[in-house]
Amino acid sequence: MKNTFRGAATALITPMKDGKIDYASFEALIEDQIKNEIDALVVCGTTGESATLDDKEHRDLIKFCIDTVNHRVPVIAGTGSNDTRYAIDLSAHACEMGADMLLLVTPYYNKTTQRGLVKHFEAVSNVVDKPMIVYNVPSRTGLNILPETYKELSYNEKIVAAKEANGNISAVAETIHLCGENLEIISGNDDQIVPIMALGGVGVISVLSNVVPKETHEMCKAMLEGRVADAAKLQLDYLPLINALFCETNPIPVKAAMAELGFCGEEIRLPLCEMSQGNRAKMVQIMKEAGIKF
Repeated sequence: MKNTFRGAATALITPMKDGKIDYASFEALIEDQIKNEIDALVVCGTTGESATLDDKEHRDLIKFCIDTVNHRVPVIAGTGSNDTRYAIDLSAHACEMGADMLLLVTPYYNKTTQRGLVKHFEAVSNVVDKPMIVYNVPSRTGLNILPETYKELSYNEKIVAAKEANGNISAVAETIHLCGENLEIISGNDDQIVPIMALGGVGVISVLSNVVPKETHEMCKAMLEGRVADAAKLQLDYLPLINALFCETNPIPVKAAMAELGFCGEEIRLPLCEMSQGNRAKMVQIMKEAGIKF
C-alpha cells in the first residue's frame, strides 16, 4: 500500500499586504492550524493563489512554510504547472527544501491527451524523491483525469495519491475500484469529504479547514475510526459554511472569512477581487450561526 497523510490537510491561504506576501500573518496562521490538530498543510495551492505568485515568491513561500512547520506535520508543496519543464524545476526545488509531498495539478490551458497526462506526471516523477499527489480539478483546468488513466498512473511508485475535485462520485468509485491500494484518494471538495472517505478515501485537502481546522480534522478522524454518523453530522452541520466559502471563486470568500477572524487582511491579487458586500454579509452570518468565535 502507498501511504500519504491521513485526515485533513489545509490548503493554506497566502496572506498579502501592500502587494507582497505577509509572512507574519502566514506564520501565525500556520501556528493556529497546528494548535488545532490539523493533519497536514498545503502551501502554494489554488487557495494560496499560486497562479499569481511569481517564481521567487513561490519558492520562498514553500521554504518559509517548511521551516516554520519544522516537521510537526507533513508539508505538501504545490508545484504543478502547464509547462512540464517548470513543474520539474519547481518540484525538484521543493524536494531540496524538505517538502514531505508534492501536489501537482493537471496541465491547464494548453491541456493534453490522457496519454500526455501520463507522460507529464512521469517526467516529474523521474527527477523527484518525494511522494506525488496528482490534482484533478477540471472546473479550473478544462482537463479531467479518467479512471483508466489513474490506473496507469497508479503503477508509478512515486505517485501515491490523487486529490479528486471533479465532483463525480461515480468516477471516484470507479477509480478506487480500478486502482485499489495502488492509489489513495483524497477529497478535493469540502462538501464530499464523508462520501469520498466512505468509498475508501483517506482524507481531504480542504478550504474549510482554514476557518475550522479542528472540526475538519475531527470529521476525517471520525471517518477513519468508523464513526460514520459523527462524521456525517459534521459534514451536514458545516454544509452551509462550505457553500458560503464557494459562493464566489475560491479563495475570495475564505480570504474574507479569515480577514473577519483577524488572521490577515483581505488583500487578494487581480484578476480576483474582493468579495461582494452582500455575499460577505451572508457568509459572516453563516459563520456566526456555525458557532465560530470572532
